[in-house]
Amino acid sequence: MKQLLIFLFFFLSFFGMAQHQDKVDFIRGEVTIDPIPKEKRIEASVIYSFDILQDVDSVFLDAKNMDFNKVLLDNKKIEFINTEKTIVIRKKFEKGKSYKLALDYLSEPKQTLYFLGWEDAIEGNEQIWTQGQGKYTSYWLPSFDAMEEKVEFDLTINIPKDLAVIANGKYVSGVSTTAGNLERQWVYDMQKPMSSYLLAFAIGNYRKQELTSKSGIPIKNYYYPKDSLQVEPTYRYTKEIFDFLESEIGVPYPWQNYKQIPVRDFLYAGMENTTATIFSDGYVIDSTSFVDKNYVNVNAHELAHQWFGNLVTEKNGNHHWLHEGFATYYAYLAEREIFGDDHFYWKLYRSLEQLQSTADRGAGQSLLNPKASSLTFYEKGAWALFMLRTQIGDTAFKKGIRNYLEKYSFKNVTVSNFLQEMEKASSSDLSGFKGEWLENTGLPYKSAKKILIEKSSSLALLNTMDGDFEKAQGDAIDYVDYWNRSTSVHLKKYILEKHFNVLPDEILDKAFASDTPMIRQTLALKVDSIPTSRKTQYESLLKGRSYITLESALFKLWASFPEDRKEYLNATKDIVGLPNKNVKLLWLTLAILTNDYEAINTQRFFAQLSSYTAPHYSWEIRMGAFQYLSEIGFNDQSLKSLIEATTHHSWQFKKYARNLIDELLKDSDYKNRIENSSKELNQAHLRYINTKLGKE
Repeated sequence: MKQLLIFLFFFLSFFGMAQHQDKVDFIRGEVTIDPIPKEKRIEASVIYSFDILQDVDSVFLDAKNMDFNKVLLDNKKIEFINTEKTIVIRKKFEKGKSYKLALDYLSEPKQTLYFLGWEDAIEGNEQIWTQGQGKYTSYWLPSFDAMEEKVEFDLTINIPKDLAVIANGKYVSGVSTTAGNLERQWVYDMQKPMSSYLLAFAIGNYRKQELTSKSGIPIKNYYYPKDSLQVEPTYRYTKEIFDFLESEIGVPYPWQNYKQIPVRDFLYAGMENTTATIFSDGYVIDSTSFVDKNYVNVNAHELAHQWFGNLVTEKNGNHHWLHEGFATYYAYLAEREIFGDDHFYWKLYRSLEQLQSTADRGAGQSLLNPKASSLTFYEKGAWALFMLRTQIGDTAFKKGIRNYLEKYSFKNVTVSNFLQEMEKASSSDLSGFKGEWLENTGLPYKSAKKILIEKSSSLALLNTMDGDFEKAQGDAIDYVDYWNRSTSVHLKKYILEKHFNVLPDEILDKAFASDTPMIRQTLALKVDSIPTSRKTQYESLLKGRSYITLESALFKLWASFPEDRKEYLNATKDIVGLPNKNVKLLWLTLAILTNDYEAINTQRFFAQLSSYTAPHYSWEIRMGAFQYLSEIGFNDQSLKSLIEATTHHSWQFKKYARNLIDELLKDSDYKNRIENSSKELNQAHLRYINTKLGKE
């Protein structure tokens, strides 16, 4: 009977919670955070101001696994229920009244708030950062998993003085809080409300580049002190992107300022926290890397979210297209502004082909499916907007977007809200569009491709070439004619990718003579074994303006011409490559495997390659090192690093490490070594390996 009463109490409480968001309006949250980095926890407090819109008998906040030291309602102690998922205040709250709820608490978040570099001895490597997308801010702050509760959050963070704190809103003050001046208080003020998942901060060793948009908005781009020479290529076109989006969207940027902060081992490419985008420092690049992996698209995508997602926010996951499809589409438009029409239409074409391939496998999804894939929400979502704009015209489209954003500013929206505004702006019925692009699990491939062919001369030529190829039924077609008839780099790249093994020498010679990195990169990637007749041409790729080109050319030249291996290694020994050290990791592996190449240094090369598996390197560097070591062998230290990696916070890296451990455990010698190595690690790193060794 007692258990039944407890169940009924919680059932009624949570039923009330689900209903109370239209009855209680949380206005402001004043948050103070004291990180304790070496213990990976925080001591914190928050004061919420809220209004009662209708009588209710409880209010609640989402709060995962927190210990509350003090709970005050209007400065008076009040009883509360801590379920480890929520904190509930049961009291009769009267309509029309305002209240203040103050919470002091301790939190040791298992996710969402990450502490990096505090366990090693490397100066300046310490970071703390958040990633709350979805409903995860409640792991470090009592807040609101539902996107519909929008609050003006202000943040105060206390941290050692030699580290910078970047957070939502405007930095308004900073004071020393100890007599020894060892700690500094950073205060950030937001002036507009936002959903809790957009609350964020990053702490680390940073400098900043300061820009100002055409409309006067301050833009601050952060970087590590060692990366001062990489600021320009990393943030290239930032002001142009900002100015373009303000103009194209037609609604002024809605926040006080804009900041971009790179962090190590981020879970995604970037996250559009209000005014403070956090992104992977794998995009912090030099000018050569710009060809291979630049930040432009991510930069534009996350900035577009400041309108689509932050200013207007989906009601729930059924309307996720209103975030990701829109950010993807406007990022494509920004790239078009920078790189031109041909780039834009070919990007749409490759996206369309990927979507059609998925649909052909029976894996197509509706844009209204809350569990749809990223491919659906991002790429099909962008295509839906491209086709909507084609259908109703530029003027009506831009008017509808403007009206939609202005009407629903700082509110939550549904797909129907958006379509209603577009119908009003275009004076048209969009039910057909909704059925074809939003509800349909398939793809209107033919009509979409037809639009591209009409708008892009190079895609029209591709369509003709593909038609001729089908008619030829295996016979040669005149590739040279198609190559010469277009100046499109994208078409030429496609010809090389699709038909490399049957192309005449004339085209390959033209491709090698090109100074276009994209063309030369394709030559390096497509060849399997380099013929002697093209040895000199492929050697020229070692001096190219692309680290991916150099990496591929180095490996294939090394494999194809054993007699010249030392020469190739000498020519590339000082090159590091992309942020993931792609060239350096390959070089070390090849140097180890090359007979008589600096034999006195072979052990040093192996030690250096193994050292890149250490936790203070990014997971992308570590994964690259693990991949090569899986071919040539692990030392004990790299095995320990691999075991540690099985509990890493990045799901991609964790999955890779676990799969590799599983393979190594099939070898009895490795199994013994792994078991011995695991004895020297702490329990936090042994959760996975203990299950594999039957210890749990």
